[in-house]
Amino acid sequence: MKYRNILILTSCQLISATGAIIMVTLGGIIGSKLSSDPTLATLPVSIMVLCVAATTIPATMLMRRIGRKSGFALSSISAVIATLLAALALYYQSFAIFTMAAAVFGINTAFTQQYRYAAGESVDPRHSPRAISFVLLGAIGGAVVGPEIVKYGQYAVPEVQYMGSLLALSILFVVQALLFLTLGPLRGEGETASQKPQRPLREIASQPAFIVAVLGGMTAYGVMTFIMTATPLSMHVHDGFALDRTAQVIRMHVLGMYVPSLVSGILIERIGVIRLMSIGAFGLIAACLIGLQGQSYMHYLYALVLLGVGWNFLYVGGTTMVTRTYELSERFRAQAVNEFCIFGTSALASLLAGTIIHLYGWFTLIVVPFPLLALILFGLYYIRKDPLVARLQPATA
Repeated sequence: MKYRNILILTSCQLISATGAIIMVTLGGIIGSKLSSDPTLATLPVSIMVLCVAATTIPATMLMRRIGRKSGFALSSISAVIATLLAALALYYQSFAIFTMAAAVFGINTAFTQQYRYAAGESVDPRHSPRAISFVLLGAIGGAVVGPEIVKYGQYAVPEVQYMGSLLALSILFVVQALLFLTLGPLRGEGETASQKPQRPLREIASQPAFIVAVLGGMTAYGVMTFIMTATPLSMHVHDGFALDRTAQVIRMHVLGMYVPSLVSGILIERIGVIRLMSIGAFGLIAACLIGLQGQSYMHYLYALVLLGVGWNFLYVGGTTMVTRTYELSERFRAQAVNEFCIFGTSALASLLAGTIIHLYGWFTLIVVPFPLLALILFGLYYIRKDPLVARLQPATA
């Protein structure tokens, strides 16, 4: 394995996760303070996720032209601009500027989601499940650093709450841009790979394994975003939990998302991708069932931790599966479709979360994901004997 690339990507994942945690934790809270309409409190986060979806295809095509290293470095600069804009929005108490900042931050996040592909392209294909899951481990550091920046940075600028947190985050993204400039070459870069014949995109996207892999990512991110976006509003604004308690739940959720990466790549080799993704879907169902039991601190905590674990298994499995459905020369187009579908779903989930939690409450919100979870379980059962999936199954399966 090219450990240097993996370490760089893992470090940059830590910084990106820190930024995402801060934006998710503060997005709805700042939105509720700056907006006169409570139903629009999560609009900045929703716009951010919408921009992720809208930027996925341009981001993929840009990296196809200039390479992942330059693309990632440019995206880090966009995050610096976004965090400075967000700080400016707090200074002027402008909901419009904060929404704009969230939109620009979404551009960076679209590139962030490509780190896992870069990890897979840094190693031999047989090591890609472990490389993908290892890079996601960087977010564990983000789960620790993010809430601390929120906690200690919120009054660092006495006149403007949370401004210090955003300024500290901008410095981290400058460091990230410098790290990306040291990224080494990836598998498939160069003229040889680009000259290989490519199938029509319709042919790639019509494969049952590709459809289910994309559906797995859509379900993982859609359900996770839907519930996670609503949690700070439900806990802090509706139920009156202190900000540090709310941030602690988000921290444990993010740990639940990424700590399983220590074993998810290995589990794919041991029990197969179908079983791992199925366990992930059942984990998300369990999270919803716990959420239906009540709204105490422990209910939120257990539900959000399980939400994270379920997301990890379903998302890592889906990412690994989708990489087996295309040739290396086809990767950018196939990855663009996958990312657009995943983050389009995530954007819709984020937008709906604020409205549903305000109009109908926590319990209605928790019921909504069940049909999608039933659909992915059916899809996994349907393709269990697909030849492409067989390559990701253990020898005894």
